[in-house]
Amino acid sequence: MQIDGISALVTGGGSGLGEATARMLAARGAKVTILDRDADKGAAVAQEIGGASAAGDVTSEADVNAALDVATKAHGVPRIVVNCAGIGTAGRVLGREGPLPLEDFQRTITINLVGTFNVMRLSAARMAEADPMEDGERGVVINTASVAAFDGQIGQAAYSASKGGIVAMSLPVARELARVGVRVNVIAPGIFLTPLLYTLPDEAQKALAAGIPFPQRLGDPAEFADTVCFMAQNRYINGECVRLDGSARRAAARTCFRRGRAPS
Repeated sequence: MQIDGISALVTGGGSGLGEATARMLAARGAKVTILDRDADKGAAVAQEIGGASAAGDVTSEADVNAALDVATKAHGVPRIVVNCAGIGTAGRVLGREGPLPLEDFQRTITINLVGTFNVMRLSAARMAEADPMEDGERGVVINTASVAAFDGQIGQAAYSASKGGIVAMSLPVARELARVGVRVNVIAPGIFLTPLLYTLPDEAQKALAAGIPFPQRLGDPAEFADTVCFMAQNRYINGECVRLDGSARRAAARTCFRRGRAPS
């Protein structure tokens, strides 16, 4: 798919990996709409890249449909949809204060997994009604998982389950949507230098980077965005999950992990 001139929707596009993705897609000619719970951040990024924005929750059918309406009215049916919205949570199944509260687990699954599915199903329905392009392609959905889907650490049961679900569902959905020319792919990033990690001291950031074989540094959000663009452009990439982690494999214990938050 040629990115130039194509309508795109990026969830969580007001910051972090989503912001980097929205900016790179726009730089390559896409007409980008941002869906973010933080209306001000989403609108600010959209204004800078000449795009559109909508405030909303990815778990809400009404909010996602409203964002798709905004995108369609401004730029046409989104042919590229990138799911970056999500939360990072930490908590042991059995901690010092007792079992992990069930609502914490449910909230993580609802936002990360159910939210991703909600955006995917509603955007795919719009794409299916659009005119086919080359090879009969109508669009592509790119979901964000995490290396925690494969080697989750202690305290990441909820987070790993949510991201593992994203990986697991993407192949069957890709196979199902093949009949309407919609591709589905996944990126599983490692530790990226997002706003969450900016809050860590330099020493902690260096400790995290030391566990990455090569290049021995934290990921640049632009590298995530570039992978999104590659997946969007190459029509033969379908039903795939790509680890983007510098070949790192995470140990069971965490070296730097603030309670209540988790790096990608």
